[in-house]
Amino acid sequence: MTGPLPDVPPVQAIGPPRLTAGFDEAERLDRRAHLLTHGSPPSLSADRLTELAGAIALRGRGGAGFPLVRKLEAVAHHARRSGVRPAVVVNGCEGEPACRKDTVLLCRAPHLVLDGALLAADALGARTLVVGVTKDTAERSVRDALAERGLSDRRRGRSLRARLVRVPERLVSGEASALIRAAEGGPALPPGRRVRAAESGLGGAPTLFSNAETFAQLAVAARTGAHRYAATGAPHEPGTLLLTVSGAVPSPAVVEAPSGVPLPYVLQACAADPVPGGVLVGGYHGAWLAAATAYGTVVTREALTAGGGALGAGAVLPVPSSTCPLGETLLVARWLAAESSGQCGPCRLGLPSVASALADTLAGGGQGALEGVRRATQTANGRGACKHPDGAVRFVLSALDAFPDDLAAHTLGGGCGRETTGVLPLPAPETAEAADSTGTGIAGATAAAGRLAVDWTLCEGHGLCARLLPEAVRLDPDGFPLLPDTALPPRLHQRAQRAVSRCPALALRLEKP
Repeated sequence: MTGPLPDVPPVQAIGPPRLTAGFDEAERLDRRAHLLTHGSPPSLSADRLTELAGAIALRGRGGAGFPLVRKLEAVAHHARRSGVRPAVVVNGCEGEPACRKDTVLLCRAPHLVLDGALLAADALGARTLVVGVTKDTAERSVRDALAERGLSDRRRGRSLRARLVRVPERLVSGEASALIRAAEGGPALPPGRRVRAAESGLGGAPTLFSNAETFAQLAVAARTGAHRYAATGAPHEPGTLLLTVSGAVPSPAVVEAPSGVPLPYVLQACAADPVPGGVLVGGYHGAWLAAATAYGTVVTREALTAGGGALGAGAVLPVPSSTCPLGETLLVARWLAAESSGQCGPCRLGLPSVASALADTLAGGGQGALEGVRRATQTANGRGACKHPDGAVRFVLSALDAFPDDLAAHTLGGGCGRETTGVLPLPAPETAEAADSTGTGIAGATAAAGRLAVDWTLCEGHGLCARLLPEAVRLDPDGFPLLPDTALPPRLHQRAQRAVSRCPALALRLEKP
């Protein structure tokens, strides 16, 4: 791979680079350039690797922030208990349009990610390594990297099989159980029940599952040692962070910065609006910060959480003061609802209800509509088969907390007087062929499958449409349908057609968006 990489944002470093070392010399570090930049990695026993992960307080950088040391201990424990060799899975599936840091690593420094994954595989005695990706550029780069190393690596005489898995670019594709299902030949969807990968993951084997940055950080720490690694960054959260900065900036960028850097400094480095209307941190499963809070905090997991935010997947998205942050929240909430895999009620039914109730509130629905938002979030939160409903609920509720004045202005009917400009990145509409590749089986539909409409001269309030399509249709107190004002996602197209065909009064129709 030579020349500029499409869909890979520019990278800059605040302070000496670690993960991004060598990026100023080459567009992609092949095996030779990687070794010249970073040197050869050491070989560590399971005990030493676990000790290292604990000493540097390394947490997963994919969103949940689970301590890596606990994952390593759990996988080793279940492998000994079951007598089954474990597996290692690298999650490079960034289905969220606001995040690109793992894509940057896999495209520009794939060997650093593989170093960390192979260190873990060697220490744990794993014989299978899987790397999951969603993008063409990442797939080509990782395939090249595996070829540069040979199709299988040998560590201490044990053969390890490494392979690549390509999954659809959807938010749920990167969920642990979804990626593991895809690696086993199934659809890239959660199985409808929560499964602990460390206990029973790939092929039923205990599986170490973490994202690309986590493994790259592990590779850096193994080379530097815990003491030198901890010399950079905040004392209790040492090292550097990769942040994807987009939203109200001239162009999206990935920034490597030491933990503890002031958030305003990161925004300034990316030429963000010096007085934003608010900052979303952690991505679309993260949380909003009011401008005053954002400009008084530093980038650590602890500090962001204390301010009501979240480090999450490392996305930082300022919005300009001229844009309505609640309107931006609604656009993303609708997208999050459409990203549901439809595997459980809290996600399939709950998230559309959250988005619909939020829309009612912003349209001046009053205190009753606002209470409807809170009821809908309580129904979805903590009850899903994966963490998608929880992340979506956190995102929506944080907006209500961060922008109380705007919320009051909307709830009372006047509005805040600012437009919703769509500054937060969301994917462009897909074609029918792309939509069908998600595993939904909706061939021939477009991503914007159509908009429901009612002929009120015919509707008699039978309510059948709400029973056939509860994700999109609610009933008002008199039993008449309340319809979304946006196009339906592709996964609902077939059932929407069925609801139209079965309407007793022939009042429901599906219009082109």
